Amino acid sequence: MKTTLVIFGITGHLAQSKLLPALANVVEAGTTDELSIIGVSRRPVEQYQVLGDHHHQLAGTTSLFQMDVEDSADYTKLREYIGAGDDEQTLFYLSVPPDSAANIIERLGQAGLNGPKSKLLLEKPFGTDLLSAQAMIDHTANHFDESQVYRIDHYLAKEMAQNIVMFRATNAIFRHLWSNEYIERIEVLALESIDIEGRTGFYEQTGALRDIVQGHLMQLLALTLSDIPDELNWDTLPSLRLMALESVQPANPANSVHAQYEGYRDEVSNPFSNTETFVSIALESTDPHWRGVPLALTTGKALNRKKTEVRVHFKRTHEAQSNSLIFKIQPDEGIAIDLLTKKAGYEREVERQKLSYMYPPDTRLPEAYEQVLVDAISTRKSLFASSGEVLRAWEILAPVQEAWQAENDILMYPKGSRARAVIDSDKN
Repeated sequence: MKTTLVIFGITGHLAQSKLLPALANVVEAGTTDELSIIGVSRRPVEQYQVLGDHHHQLAGTTSLFQMDVEDSADYTKLREYIGAGDDEQTLFYLSVPPDSAANIIERLGQAGLNGPKSKLLLEKPFGTDLLSAQAMIDHTANHFDESQVYRIDHYLAKEMAQNIVMFRATNAIFRHLWSNEYIERIEVLALESIDIEGRTGFYEQTGALRDIVQGHLMQLLALTLSDIPDELNWDTLPSLRLMALESVQPANPANSVHAQYEGYRDEVSNPFSNTETFVSIALESTDPHWRGVPLALTTGKALNRKKTEVRVHFKRTHEAQSNSLIFKIQPDEGIAIDLLTKKAGYEREVERQKLSYMYPPDTRLPEAYEQVLVDAISTRKSLFASSGEVLRAWEILAPVQEAWQAENDILMYPKGSRARAVIDSDKN
């Protein structure tokens, strides 16, 4: 099927840093048939300026369309420019701020660009709280059916995030152990050593809870808790993730930590800022399979290391046993199991080892945005967040948001801190 991909915000940071490199790889791999790309820009711009280093791969498939996204008449011109036939699909990728996205969605609908062969690809944030998320979902539903909407959480498309599902579904040993009978606790971590790196406007309005926890970490947790059936059907994943989230109870502010690294206020030129750069939230599930298992979501910037992991800790019969399984989402994608073995030699000494799997060095792992684009073109929705998932995640976090908004101060931590040290300092 011929596909036209229309990118609003083609000159923006996301399109330049993520979408165009991903598209270049997809086109070079020949993954999609008859793909044409239309980049929408407010101002006149040359193709070579937009495509940059990817001009060679994308020049033959890409054209630029200048329009005023506030002008309804320009959407009629865009429809004529696309000229999609009855057997052709059109994907609208909105790489723009939420306010602009709402306006574009409405005008696409008014111009008749929301037909059954149209798809809408939306970037987070999906609202800033429960009320705004519901309003955005309702607004979108006025113009596009839910089946046409693809909400992008690129963490779901990462190779090792998908492997959480595959690992659980296809390895009998761990499938039998995947419940509160054998699992002691679960941690989902997204730690960064970098600070906000000049993204002052974005981060001051967003913070770590909205930026990472509501989407990325909640989705990884849902993948870990989902009830994966014996016959794995990827199309059912969104509903399985939603079922898992519905059993996760709203967060208790007393069991949550929010903090800010020292020097952040100077970077954003706001001496009174309480925007959090670190969050750790303790959760629990009422699902009979997970009742009593502590669940922890932790993210932070300017810490001592960079890693995104899901850690599953199994119950021990005594303290000397090893008990952890780690899904390494990034970097160094892989799966690791902690083992204790006898140390070589005459004595009966124990040493810690890792039984691990990493992709061979010559393996090219598709970037998450490559997977997102290929799946959207192929009408595969398993790696996209449904409206129900978005709303449930906000419901879970609502008590914490409300409590933090009422506070006048925030815990501070030095750059380079360990995540555990930040959490423990809140308790002292």
